[in-house]
Amino acid sequence: MSVPTSLDVEQARPRLRELTVVDVRTPGEFASGHLPNALNVPLDRLVRSLPELRPAADRGPLLIVCASGARSDSAVRTLSSHGIPASSLAGGTEAWAAGGHALEYPGGGALEYPGGGARPRAVWAMERQVRLAAGSLVLLGLLLGLLLHPAFSLLSAAIGGGLVFSALTGTCGMAVVLGRLAFNRRGAGVRP
Repeated sequence: MSVPTSLDVEQARPRLRELTVVDVRTPGEFASGHLPNALNVPLDRLVRSLPELRPAADRGPLLIVCASGARSDSAVRTLSSHGIPASSLAGGTEAWAAGGHALEYPGGGALEYPGGGARPRAVWAMERQVRLAAGSLVLLGLLLGLLLHPAFSLLSAAIGGGLVFSALTGTCGMAVVLGRLAFNRRGAGVRP
């Protein structure tokens, strides 16, 4: 069966009951609001979860979701390379919420976005966390280089090199490290 590599919100919403929704964001991001009945399999654990995802894909189409669509596109390529067809939700949970569709919160059911009561404290998207960490380290390296010793400027150069490497390879070591922090692991353990 042929599965499209991407579905937009209006294509996915009427099919939600037949799709197995897999959210590849960190557990902390997942806890800050996800599509109804989504399973959380963070991108860094995707390959280890193949034995659970393969039977789910045999039962019906997989819809892979992240915050904006970038990580889910990567996950779809990874799954495809292991013979598991899947579709990415174009625009991710941001597009879902912007379309006025309900998000679910662990232990709290569905709340309409926006409003409907108090939302749990949101965790920043991983891309935003990486930008904050990288920018802070670059500024720290420059400041220490000016105030203490010029060799500290190498920290800024290392971060710049890491960002270039990340862009060229489509990987991000800083995101992997940040994903292991406690606030990004909140709510871990939801699996297919």
